[in-house]
Amino acid sequence: MAEKVEQRAAVKFCFLLGKTDVMLETAYKQTALGKTQVYEWFSRFRNGELSLANQPRSGRPSTSRTDENIAIICELILEDRRRTIDDLVDLSGVSWSSCQQNLSEKLQMKRVAAN
Repeated sequence: MAEKVEQRAAVKFCFLLGKTDVMLETAYKQTALGKTQVYEWFSRFRNGELSLANQPRSGRPSTSRTDENIAIICELILEDRRRTIDDLVDLSGVSWSSCQQNLSEKLQMKRVAAN
């Protein structure tokens, strides 16, 4: 992501200098912005929007990784530490991947296998 912002800054610099030949491929190789993206950023700059940030998106917010669901999963685990992710999914109603992500990232819990 940082590399994209750097490239946007280079495009903005060229725009402010009045240059239209942006040579991002030379510096960034395969990860360079495409011509369509460069034209889009030039258009934004021409319309007076000089921010390098992305436009806000109207996406649906995550409903499975809320503090409430994390607390439910934590409570279920503390009741019985031998519960599997499948058990937690059945009891909490949270999807398998979100449950696993809540356990590993939010609750910092790791799987322990008995020998």
